[in-house]
Amino acid sequence: MIKKIGKILLGVLLLLFTLGAILYAIYNEPMPTGIKSQNADALAMKMLTSLNYKAYKETRFLEWSFANGKHHYRWDKKVDTVLVAWSDYQVHLDLKVPSKSTVAKDKIPLEGEEKERLLKKATSFFNNDSFWLVAPFKIFDPGTERSIVSLEDGTQELLVTYTSGGNTPGDSYLWKLQPNGFPISFKMWVSIIPIGGIEASWDDWQVMESGAFLPSQHSIAPITLDMGNVRGYQ
Repeated sequence: MIKKIGKILLGVLLLLFTLGAILYAIYNEPMPTGIKSQNADALAMKMLTSLNYKAYKETRFLEWSFANGKHHYRWDKKVDTVLVAWSDYQVHLDLKVPSKSTVAKDKIPLEGEEKERLLKKATSFFNNDSFWLVAPFKIFDPGTERSIVSLEDGTQELLVTYTSGGNTPGDSYLWKLQPNGFPISFKMWVSIIPIGGIEASWDDWQVMESGAFLPSQHSIAPITLDMGNVRGYQ
């Protein structure tokens, strides 16, 4: 009986490995080589202008959810703090002075190793989940590199590489833009996805109370990333 179960498990593993190899061969794309120039920065500014970057800068509060509504956020951009809530945990992250951050479970404060563990988890959640909300506004962040990728049809796309910061420095994103600079999608070359060039849509936008554009969801093949009830206000 044990040998039979072992054979079944081995067969399943071989099948998964084969499927993974097939998917890799079909969908994996090498990252294109871009040209760093003032034109790249100009294209990046064109994208920011199309999204009303000025209104985004003046937006104080951002609210959204992620992971099928399991992670909830209220980010105060003015003082750089964010409330991260999931399950029965509430974490108040102070992004400027991390030592001021607090953690609670069912509104009961936590300390010690458990607090530190949950602070790291909340920070990781925030870094990932906020990127899916505000990635276009981070293309001039410290440690970013921008370059132009010219396609065969004559159009240009913007390649942005994050050389530092966040949880996964080195990740790169190739933005596909409308003629006016408005984002349509990006392709990803990121450490957490073994297949390069996976495309995610950035085409389901809403105008916030503050006037900034923010996405309400993304599509990655059959997967939908829902941003919940997105709000941006003063």
